[in-house]
Amino acid sequence: MTRRRVGILGGTFDPIHYGHLDVGDAAQTALGLSRMYVVTANVPPHRRQPVASPFQRYAMVVLAVGQRPGWRASDMELRLEGPSYTSDTLARYSQRGYEHAELFFVIGADAFAEIMTWHDYPQIMDAANFAVVSRPGLSVSALPMRLPSLAPRMRSDPGSDPGSDLGSDTVIFLIDAPTADVSGTAIRARRTAGESIDGLVPPLVQQYIEQHGLYAAKTEGRRAGDATPPAAAGRLHGQN
Repeated sequence: MTRRRVGILGGTFDPIHYGHLDVGDAAQTALGLSRMYVVTANVPPHRRQPVASPFQRYAMVVLAVGQRPGWRASDMELRLEGPSYTSDTLARYSQRGYEHAELFFVIGADAFAEIMTWHDYPQIMDAANFAVVSRPGLSVSALPMRLPSLAPRMRSDPGSDPGSDLGSDTVIFLIDAPTADVSGTAIRARRTAGESIDGLVPPLVQQYIEQHGLYAAKTEGRRAGDATPPAAAGRLHGQN
């Protein structure tokens, strides 16, 4: 029986941008993922606290993935208090009936390079496959040397099955694909400086950022991060 192939793309998404989307697209294409869940983190344990509110970051994810076949915005981590650990999220997907070998945690090579600092390492490596995509400044080809203890689990052939040759159901798929050279830090800095973010985020996300004054220098009488109007909240209700 053919196993399902389900991608999980997690992040703070402050804001979601083309770098994130390119990583997801590359993994979906290379691995034939039928579903991609984009999971917005509540409290990221390894990063500074987000500028935008959880609702605003989730709203931008909804807008970014709405027209992508098979992609879904998930508020799974936003429903819980405390730090958002990937190991806990993968455990919840397992509780929903997904086998570890059916799950593909999608991540950029720069973030994966820090995997040994993650909560529940190394056990997390058995909770899902990892789909690692090249990012500007760090190609996946550098990872076997950078993470030698994980090199035996790495595969460059996306068509290979998570297999028993490792004594595990999960492997690390290395995907060398071009992805946009953009970061949330750069986007926030451009907004604060009053510069354009054209081409860095999807148009609907850019419109949301500009309408709500996100990341812009604060001006008297207006506070960046004001609440989203009820009409927009109604459009987003019920998205998981």
